[in-house]
Amino acid sequence: MANWFECKVKYDKLGVEEGSKSLTESYLVDALSFTEAESRITEELRPFVSGEFLVTAIKPSKIAEIFWHEGGDRWFLVKVAFITLDEKTAKEKRTISQILVQASTLNQALDLFLEGMKGTMADYHVVQISETLIMDVYKMKVVE
Repeated sequence: MANWFECKVKYDKLGVEEGSKSLTESYLVDALSFTEAESRITEELRPFVSGEFLVTAIKPSKIAEIFWHEGGDRWFLVKVAFITLDEKTAKEKRTISQILVQASTLNQALDLFLEGMKGTMADYHVVQISETLIMDVYKMKVVE
């Protein structure tokens, strides 16, 4: 099971018209610890960022699962309530999970989420879908 950390990275981006502009962007990294998350995000971004950059924040993410889609260029957070029945009290219990979906549009994110949930036996209700500020997601690298 993945252990996701959200990393915020600050760097200066050089633009043709506006000159140097300071940006802070969010990335998601699969890591075992805060230290590994910082090391991984530094390793992943080094080829893409010219000059200095700073990891300004790292926090554990509550992402339960990620639905990948190669054609997607944005990340959407789907909050879903899984509905179970308490056997003792016979009352419905809702457990909220957060699932990240890679898609190009909000409608595509919903379609991909529903496709990913096909075949599940659990009852669920989509509570919310929103676009995130996450720029990219880096899976754990498997060393063979």
